[in-house]
Amino acid sequence: MFVTELRFECFADTTITAAEKAINHYLESLRANGQILGREFAVAFNEGEFKVRLLMPEKTSLATRHNSPWTKQALQQLTDAKLLAPREKYIGQDINSEVSNTEQPSWQVLYTSYVHMCSPIRSGDNLLPIPLYQLPATFNGDHKRVIRWQTEWQACDELQMAAATKAEFAALEEITSHQSDLFRRGWDIRGGVEYLTKIPTYYYLYRVGGENLASEKNRACPRCGSKAWRLDEPLLDMFHFRCEPCRIVSNISWDHQ
Repeated sequence: MFVTELRFECFADTTITAAEKAINHYLESLRANGQILGREFAVAFNEGEFKVRLLMPEKTSLATRHNSPWTKQALQQLTDAKLLAPREKYIGQDINSEVSNTEQPSWQVLYTSYVHMCSPIRSGDNLLPIPLYQLPATFNGDHKRVIRWQTEWQACDELQMAAATKAEFAALEEITSHQSDLFRRGWDIRGGVEYLTKIPTYYYLYRVGGENLASEKNRACPRCGSKAWRLDEPLLDMFHFRCEPCRIVSNISWDHQ
């Protein structure tokens, strides 16, 4: 991933309130399309201009060819707020994050965790994130539905990792059960991505708990009951199960690895 700085200059008299609203609207449109990553963006005002540093999946993430209809409309709102189109200054590569996938994958997986800010659509060949704007729009011209699901999954993951409150059990149910609301929405997103890209796309079903290693190895697909989903060798050293009809991948319980 890469770090860049955007600078917004005024071309006529305006107000901090108008500029703030237009800039934040623009940044949110980029986030909804996967062009920038993260949830909070510190916008600084100094010497007549606004500056913000952003994390991007690729060097070219802010290229106009990637812009969604919302972003195009947000650019016009910048003009209405008496701001010039943003000027970009490349800072460098982020040393603490993953690189993005660059090759056409043979399969894909919807996978995230509370420590990841990158795209939750990953190549099944190498588990590298696929920038969302490289995919056809999944909802109303961009990918806000995917990002909303990711935010909810990460919130549940953080709760269960903390293991400090009763909320842990409800959160764990959401990310481990094929009957949860989070699974249902994610599995639908997975299906939409597969339909649009024509690439087999799977849902990662998190697994923890279980009685012992033997029972874990013999557990069935929770959705269809098939035991034929266990793999001889784990995919990417992580996925020990893959159900083709249900489009689900999963792991042997982290408690027994």
